[in-house]
Amino acid sequence: MKLIRTFALIAAIVFAGSSLSQAAAPASLRETIDQKTQDLQKLNERIKAVEAELKTATTQKVSLQRELKQLNSSLAALNLSIEASAITIDKLTLEKQSLDYDIKDAQTKIERKQEGIVKLLRELWDKRSSGIFILILRHRTLAQSFLEQESIANINVALAAEAKDLRALQADLTNKLKIASDKKRQTEIERTNLANKRLIVLDTKSSRENLLTKTKSPESIYQQEITELRKQQDAINDEIAALETELRKTFDPTLLPAKRPGVLGTPLANIIRTQDYGKTAFARTHYKTQSHNGVDFAASIGTPIFAVSDGRVSGAGNNGRLQYGRYVMIEHDNNLSTLYAHLSRTIVANGDIVQQGQVIGYSGNTGYAFGPHLHLGVYWTPSVTFKPFPGAGLVPVGITIDPNDYL
Repeated sequence: MKLIRTFALIAAIVFAGSSLSQAAAPASLRETIDQKTQDLQKLNERIKAVEAELKTATTQKVSLQRELKQLNSSLAALNLSIEASAITIDKLTLEKQSLDYDIKDAQTKIERKQEGIVKLLRELWDKRSSGIFILILRHRTLAQSFLEQESIANINVALAAEAKDLRALQADLTNKLKIASDKKRQTEIERTNLANKRLIVLDTKSSRENLLTKTKSPESIYQQEITELRKQQDAINDEIAALETELRKTFDPTLLPAKRPGVLGTPLANIIRTQDYGKTAFARTHYKTQSHNGVDFAASIGTPIFAVSDGRVSGAGNNGRLQYGRYVMIEHDNNLSTLYAHLSRTIVANGDIVQQGQVIGYSGNTGYAFGPHLHLGVYWTPSVTFKPFPGAGLVPVGITIDPNDYL
């Protein structure tokens, strides 16, 4: 009878471990998450349509009407993005709630599995503490004694299986806890993004109001303003090009880090290059120096911009309608510095320590730009200075490097 109880104990523990009822998330919660996912997909399609309109407006001849179209399209995209951020926050919150059910279920399974192992260990202790001779004397026949020893072996096998299951359950719980932590962090980031996007909307509306005031004046006055801006920009470009040429005379490229992909991360969640480094076709027709000193990426106004590597903010300024507009310069520990230009908003200040992947600002159309995008520049740190220019304030100047060597 005792042997039967032992085998029954092993069977009961194994069976209990494999048939634990799951505290699954309610079906209504899963359905709500699915609905949020569908809502986000529809919003993203609408955002793409508005961005396509914005791209079309960007290709048109520079005029008051073109700038007004750009601002209206940017505002529409921003408002849709704000709506998407709000839904994303709701979705992340619901996913975290669903994970909480899974975590609770995993914890219950682990507790029951541990209880089962304790029972098996007690049973094994009782049998082993008796000793082989006592086992033989305890039973009427030698066959029963051998069965008792076999039950000990079976308990050992069951213990090994239960321990393996326990390790798997603990690994699953650790993974779920990490995912839950990531969801919480993503929610906090998205709340910050949402708050900043709302501020960017206010800035964009203010810019539109100023532009609407200008539309009451003749187009010729606007064109004169654009011509003057172009002259100022050309003068800045000429001086920067001359300074960089002078710096390069004594520059040794071997002082740079070895060229390899992945030295720098990505500044955007979705990477779409719109202009490369060097003498590009666009540069030949739009820049007096005929050379582009960075890489441009497509990014509608309000898109989060990430630091491409750990570092310290060495500059966070605003060139107004000239050069880089709102920008952030980060100095890294490998003799490289990175510039993020034409931002709509910056959320870091000089001296701040940042980590790779941290949001440092939001893309925009500030400075001397022909539409919303991100300009990423890479510089050799020892050459970087911040030079004052009339109408632009402090502008980052130094030896530029092709970002593609390190991205």
